[in-house]
Order: sequence, then structure tokens, then C-alpha cells
Amino acid sequence: MKVKGESRVPFTSVSIPLTLFKKVEKHIEGTGFPSVSSYVAFLLRMILSDKKTSDKSNYETDMIRKKLQELGYI
Repeated sequence: MKVKGESRVPFTSVSIPLTLFKKVEKHIEGTGFPSVSSYVAFLLRMILSDKKTSDKSNYETDMIRKKLQELGYI
């Protein structure tokens, strides 16, 4: 049953090594992210939206890219 105002977005699975998953899981403790998936989706949205942002936020994006590289995502 669909609730008024509710929108469903289809999801897919992306596999990552278990050791990496556990590192991310530990990294997000206490951050308010409910899951590793939501954190990774947030980071990817930030990177992909970079093409639409100003130079000021490029520093932040570079930091996120660096973090993703350290985590083995890119």
C-alpha cells in the first residue's frame, strides 16, 4: 500500500569487501547515518554533484574523493 506523499526509489546492491564494510561501519558510528549504504550514497551524491558546484566546494569534494580512495571505493 502506498502512503500519500511517499515516493519509492528503486535500489540495487553494490558489493564491497567485508573488511571495507566494517571500516565504514565503524567510521559512521555516532554520525547519524543509519547504515553504510546511506553513507556511501551520500558520498557518491556529493561527488557526482560536484560538476554543478563552485570552486569553493571543490576543496570539500577533493577531501571526499580522498576519503573514498582511502576506503577503496575509487
